[in-house]
Amino acid sequence: MKYFREAKDIWKNYVPKEGQSSTVEGELIRAIEKLRYEAQNNGNGNYDFAFNLFCTYIEETLSDPNVFDSKVLKQIQEDVQVLRNYKQPYLSDDLYDRLTDFVIEWSRFYRGPIYRAEDPKQYR
Repeated sequence: MKYFREAKDIWKNYVPKEGQSSTVEGELIRAIEKLRYEAQNNGNGNYDFAFNLFCTYIEETLSDPNVFDSKVLKQIQEDVQVLRNYKQPYLSDDLYDRLTDFVIEWSRFYRGPIYRAEDPKQYR
């Protein structure tokens, strides 16, 4: 992970102990970490609609051609597709770390934090 310190700062400052983050950056990192934990610790045994919502949020937010070139956009789509395949939990850290680095790059571009409304469908 290239931006561990920055990701840790977002986690510490913008990800609450329970519930959704009030910032896009915080919610992106929360989503990535929820997906990582579910795969690595539960084998995706609890994977449901809410985890799919996390995937959609990550993909829709980070698939930003103002921030990333076509190679990175393709990587984001491929990584999220791997995470959506809940029957084969992704256990290595590289994919989660890469997505987190993209969150930091996205945040730097937009000079966050960027505030957001909670998703009423997201219960995780």
